[in-house]
Amino acid sequence: MRKTWKQAAVLLMSVILAFSLAACGGGSKEDSTGGGKKVSLDFVWFTDGVEGEVMKGLIKEYEAQNENVKINLIEVAYKDLGTKLKTMISGGKPPALSRVSDTGMFANQALDLTEYLGTADEFSSQFIDSIKPYYIVDNKVIAAPMDVTANGMIYNKTLFDKAGVQVPSSPDDVWTWDEFAEALKQVQEKGGAKYGMVVDVTPHRWSTMLYQFGGSVFNEDGTKTLINDENAVKTLEYFKKLHADGIMPDSVWIGGENPNNLFRTGQVGVHLAGNWMLSNYKDINNFEWGVTYMPKQEIRSSVPGGKYLMAFQNSGVEKEAAEFIKFLTSKDINSKYNQESLFISPRKDSAKLDYEFGKEFFEIFSEELAATTPKAANDWSRQDVITKFTDDLKTNIIESLTGKLTPQEALDKVAEKAAKAIEGK
Repeated sequence: MRKTWKQAAVLLMSVILAFSLAACGGGSKEDSTGGGKKVSLDFVWFTDGVEGEVMKGLIKEYEAQNENVKINLIEVAYKDLGTKLKTMISGGKPPALSRVSDTGMFANQALDLTEYLGTADEFSSQFIDSIKPYYIVDNKVIAAPMDVTANGMIYNKTLFDKAGVQVPSSPDDVWTWDEFAEALKQVQEKGGAKYGMVVDVTPHRWSTMLYQFGGSVFNEDGTKTLINDENAVKTLEYFKKLHADGIMPDSVWIGGENPNNLFRTGQVGVHLAGNWMLSNYKDINNFEWGVTYMPKQEIRSSVPGGKYLMAFQNSGVEKEAAEFIKFLTSKDINSKYNQESLFISPRKDSAKLDYEFGKEFFEIFSEELAATTPKAANDWSRQDVITKFTDDLKTNIIESLTGKLTPQEALDKVAEKAAKAIEGK
C-alpha cells in the first residue's frame, strides 16, 4: 500500500513536470499574446536621404503591433549592397529582405510573394502600370514597390513669364516637341535665356525622348534590340537639331558641364531631370521655378525607376518577411513613408500626398508616370543586359552630336554591342 502511494506521488510529480516543461517550451516559441514564434528579420537597407529615419520609425510601429517580431536593420552603403547580398546568399544565410533598386540581379534568389500577397495581377493592380516589368517576372511577384522616380521638366518660371510663354496647365494640352522647341526659342529671344534647356548626360534621361518618339531599346521579350530602328534614329536626329539650333548647349553633353549648375544660374529655361532634383533645387532664391508637363511626339512618356523590397528564399522566416512587406506597401504606411521622405508613391491611390514641400510638383511627376509606356520598364529592368552597352550609347550619342557619326551610324554601332549583350545573356 505504501509502495502504491509512492508510485502515485511519482506519477503526480511527472505530470506536474510535464506540464511545466510544456509551458516553458511554449514561452520560448510563442509570445505572451500567442502571436506566434519569436523571430528576428534581417533587413538590408541603404539610405539616399532622410528615408532611413522614416523607415526606423515604421519599424518601431510594426514591432509594437507584432511583439513576436524583431526587425534587425542592417545599413550598408548603396555601392556595397550587391556585394553584401551576394556574400550573405552564397554563405547560406540570406537576409529576410532587402531594399533593392536592381530587381533583376537577385531575381533567381527572390522569394515568390504570390503565396502571401496575392496573384501577380491582384498585387500589381495596386501600383502604377509602367513599373510592372520591374517586379513581376514569369507571373511571379519577385519584389514589392516602395517608391518610384520619374523624369520630368523643371522650368524657370521667371524666364517663361518674362517671355510671355504659358506652360501647359494639364495633361490634355501638352506640347508636341515642335511646339515645345518654339516655346523655348521664345524664352531665349524674349525672356533672355541663354539656353532653352539642358538634359542630364545619361542614356536614362535621353531615353525619355526615345519613348516619346515611339521607340524603345528592346522588343517586348528582350530577344532583339530596336535601338537603331526608325524611331530611335528620329529621336537622335531631333536631339542633334536641338543642339544645332542653340536650344541646348554643347557644353553639357559634349563638354561635360554640370546641367544642375547651369540651371541654377537662372540662364536656362528647362532642365529635363529626375524628381529628386526637387529637393536639390529647394534652396534656389534668385528666380522662381516650377514643374510642367513634358512634350510628346508619338506618345507621352517618362522613365520610371525606384526602389523595391525583396524577400529571399531559404531565410527561414519567409512568411514573416512577406507580412512585413505587406505592411510597408499598404496604402497608409506607404503613403506615410513617401510623404515624409519626399518620394513619389508607386500606389495608384497615393498619387496625391500632402508633402511639406512641392506638393503640386510631385503630382505632375506622378501624372507623368501614370502616362508612361510599359516599354520603359521593360527596357530598364533588364539590368543584366542593358548595362553592358549604356556607356556605348552615351559615347555614340556624343559622337553624333560632334558630327563624327550620323545618327544612323551611331545607333548602328550601339545595336552591334546590344546584340552581343543579348546573345551573351
